[in-house]
Amino acid sequence: MINRISRKISPTPVSSDVSVVDLVNNYFTAYNSARLREVCQLLSRDVMQPDVTVGLSLSGALTPAGFGVSVLAPLMRAGFIDWIISTGANLYHDLHYGLGFDLYASNPFMDDVKLRQEGRIRIYDIVFGYDVLLETDAFIRELLLAEPFQKRMGTAEFHYLLGKYIYGVEQKLGAPHSCLLSTAYQCGIPIYTSSPGDSSIGMNVAALALEDSALVIDPSIDVNETAAIVYGARTLEGSNNEGKSAAIILGGGSPKNFLLQTQPHLHEVLGLEERGHDFFVQITDARPDTGGLSGATPSEAVSWGKVSPEELPSTIVCYTDSTIALPLMGAYVMNQCAPRSLKRLYDRRDALMETLRNDARAARSQPSSSQKSLQQPTEVVPQPSVATYPCGTPITPIQSNPVK
Repeated sequence: MINRISRKISPTPVSSDVSVVDLVNNYFTAYNSARLREVCQLLSRDVMQPDVTVGLSLSGALTPAGFGVSVLAPLMRAGFIDWIISTGANLYHDLHYGLGFDLYASNPFMDDVKLRQEGRIRIYDIVFGYDVLLETDAFIRELLLAEPFQKRMGTAEFHYLLGKYIYGVEQKLGAPHSCLLSTAYQCGIPIYTSSPGDSSIGMNVAALALEDSALVIDPSIDVNETAAIVYGARTLEGSNNEGKSAAIILGGGSPKNFLLQTQPHLHEVLGLEERGHDFFVQITDARPDTGGLSGATPSEAVSWGKVSPEELPSTIVCYTDSTIALPLMGAYVMNQCAPRSLKRLYDRRDALMETLRNDARAARSQPSSSQKSLQQPTEVVPQPSVATYPCGTPITPIQSNPVK
């Protein structure tokens, strides 16, 4: 008997007027094209619903190719992305578009020595002037001297302020389309960077620190705020129903881990609910057998508590280039889904953090059964020390067979 999840492949000659939805649904029949079809259908059917909080991790040089403006910003304005974790490099190169600089499509086989002599930069097949970097750096350094930046803050607040000022530049330039940071500011979408020092933005922050700038990026703020967002996704305002959390991962690397570690932070470290993300979608070209995080599968994430085991059918990995998948996914979702109301999670950060803080304190005041078992009895009797994991679970030593 044919498995119930199988479907007959019925090849039909492609027409001249095929739509993106028809193309994906009827012509992406097998291998990674089929996985991409499943991704598009899962997103449109289950993920882009009002009760789902959608987090996106972004790695790889996507914004230099224009995808921040062309695909991600429209999805954000339509309410399909609620919060983002990105490499700093993607946000830095996104600024080029907000500042009105030009980047050019070229080819990957140019003479890099000659490009260097001509003062041009190459990102594979994208080319732009070295002065674009210098002028973007100058803009960042001048901006970061402003009073609102002279304090300790997390990267969500830092990027919100960047977005606010770049939005003002776009207004003066009459930019027809907003860049990623500007759109996030307008929509109240928090953007985090898992490694704030690992980009030209971070280098400019470091340079100003040599001049006694008071700006300090605090990663601990980000760890707690991202966990608070995921924790708060379970509660729907004005409803007794439970919400869900979705993780959409473009590429891998540190942003992927930062998105997924929210769940272990909640249950392993803070002692709150043990429940993973409800939806897991990843576009990657990394193999799982090398042991790297970028290629790690959803089933492996279940062992960490990052993904709910009962939700494995709602997890899909497509092994392809994000620059191929993202435009197709974006067009499919924009075509098939009605816009969602903006959750404006940036504006709700304080309330979400207060809930997390109160619940974590309550959890600490009520030790788990494993923690209670380690408490000293009323009568003080010497007890052997017991090693535990951070959450209080005892570490059971491996017993060797006794010698007979």
